Amino acid sequence: MKTISILTLTITAFLLSSFTGCETDVVEPIPEEETIEVSEEENLGLEYMREEEKLARDVYITLFEMYNNTVFNNISKAEQQHMDRILTLLEKYNITDPSLPNVGEFSNTTLQGLYDDLIIQGSESEEAALIVGATIEDLDIKDLNEFKAETTDPEIIKIYNALTCGSRNHMRAFTSRLDSLGLEYVPQFISQEEYDAIISGEGERCGQGG
Repeated sequence: MKTISILTLTITAFLLSSFTGCETDVVEPIPEEETIEVSEEENLGLEYMREEEKLARDVYITLFEMYNNTVFNNISKAEQQHMDRILTLLEKYNITDPSLPNVGEFSNTTLQGLYDDLIIQGSESEEAALIVGATIEDLDIKDLNEFKAETTDPEIIKIYNALTCGSRNHMRAFTSRLDSLGLEYVPQFISQEEYDAIISGEGERCGQGG
């Protein structure tokens, strides 16, 4: 078929030249729209963080309903902004959004199990709920650091940095309330050194979604 197609085009061009007495114009092909691709690691990272930010939001929504503590309400709204920022990248890179619409439901089975466990822990007391909040931010920072190390894409790095900044602020909010109750949070995922640097630092301006 390829040979016939080329032969047909050649004959057509010759006939047109014969009838018009001039050379035919060369028509440049219309360039296809550029497709932006990401690596498998970047793809998986964005999918995972979209749902991990949802986990944070959903846990805080549920804990606010339990205790009516405004810290959970305020931070759940910030987590929605985090979700939205990840969604912009999913749409940019043509990645299917894995997040489910209902609170407490996840496509990722690991995150589903984590959500269920955290709600059980947080339902024990308001103090336990605040520890759950610090734990989520602790895990969030660790995962964002790891996923950021797997990409060189400036847009992904920019958003991961903003989300990490937001998580540092959230951790300060939870640990401050724990401190007022005479309780101390011990980091489980990031190093003690990184944790101490976060807690001793001032609140940060993280831009939209921070």
